[in-house]
Amino acid sequence: MGWTIGRLAKRHGLSRSTLLHYDAIGLLRASARGGGDYRVYDAADDERLAAIRRYRRAGLPLVAIRDLLNGGENSLASILGRRVEDLDAEIDELRRQRAFALRLLGRADDLPPAGIPLDKKRWTELLRASGFSEEDMRRWHAAFEHSDPEGHHRFLEFLRIPAEEIAAIRAFSSAREETLPTTPEAPGTPRS
Repeated sequence: MGWTIGRLAKRHGLSRSTLLHYDAIGLLRASARGGGDYRVYDAADDERLAAIRRYRRAGLPLVAIRDLLNGGENSLASILGRRVEDLDAEIDELRRQRAFALRLLGRADDLPPAGIPLDKKRWTELLRASGFSEEDMRRWHAAFEHSDPEGHHRFLEFLRIPAEEIAAIRAFSSAREETLPTTPEAPGTPRS
């Protein structure tokens, strides 16, 4: 079964000119040509277009998508990781612009309270400055995991730690639960 350019475009909610552009830049080429030199797209082309649309929803540029789908040297994880970093920078810039606009409007009381943006690096620096050793930090994570696993997970996400690193932190924290002191004064135990 095959699709003409118009039918494939309609199937994916795109315009015919979008698919022509994808063809021109080498992102999506028809697998065959039919009578009258019409482009004919097969199931593999349909799957590739579905992947293109997924990556576009994540905001990836067409060049990065083309390189990714053509087996370029960058992995999906590295491309998406850079995209997340770019989005974080854009969000920070939008927050600054919003704050400035609110100040211009004389609505500074609508601003969120000033604070230090917290990420993994800043959090670790704060703990070290407070005298925490690596072992203290590990005990802190184990206590948090033991007392509130979901809260621990949300906190690690808040610090913008990648999912695979969160899984590793939670795994070693769970494994350490049996070594935790049972008193409420355990170092690093989160207080409610």
